[in-house]
Amino acid sequence: MAERPSPSVEDYLRAIYGLSERGVPVTNATLTQRLGLSPSSVSGMINKLAQLGLVTHVRYRSVELTPEGRRLAHDVLRRHRLIELFLVEELDYSWDAVHREADALEHAVSDELVAHIAAKLGNPTHDPHGDPIPTADGRMEKPATKLLDQVDPGTVGTIARVWDTDSDLLRYLTEHGMTLGSRIELVERKPFGGPLVVRVGEPPDDETHFVGSEIAAALSISVNR
Repeated sequence: MAERPSPSVEDYLRAIYGLSERGVPVTNATLTQRLGLSPSSVSGMINKLAQLGLVTHVRYRSVELTPEGRRLAHDVLRRHRLIELFLVEELDYSWDAVHREADALEHAVSDELVAHIAAKLGNPTHDPHGDPIPTADGRMEKPATKLLDQVDPGTVGTIARVWDTDSDLLRYLTEHGMTLGSRIELVERKPFGGPLVVRVGEPPDDETHFVGSEIAAALSISVNR
């Protein structure tokens, strides 16, 4: 197995890529929230990543991965997302239980084992949460999806990706039928920062839900045309 960065470096690279691929500005504040660490720890690691040539960072501006940082992020994302899918498809894990397991295993598995997992699963393109799996040579699909909180009332689409880090949120979505492939329509935005009103499911059996900002920022949809 080729020498890899430390687990903490890999965790940061994956988090930076995960935020940026969803259109979230990558700042010390958003990384602090995403990783659940202190601002000082995040600031120190960003400086270290910049010294390693893995990110570029200008003070008060977004953090961006360098080409080498992006390559390493793709490596760890491939391992993480393949492990998640393997746990669901082969070991009957639920989609809300795999993120923490993959977090631990992604740093330990060999490239050979990852290749066997990919082959066993038929070289899949997406993980259980709808996220694209990078290819072995580092190519990454860029799905044409939009976050639910970025679309206009009247938009109809299909739930295509779900932020995977909050197990309670994933269980809530399952209980309310908001899973991958489900039809979803944004009916209304309540004023003054209120919830979104959505209909989930196929008419006439669709159900109305009030969705707060946390869920609206966790769901990505493929918009029907």
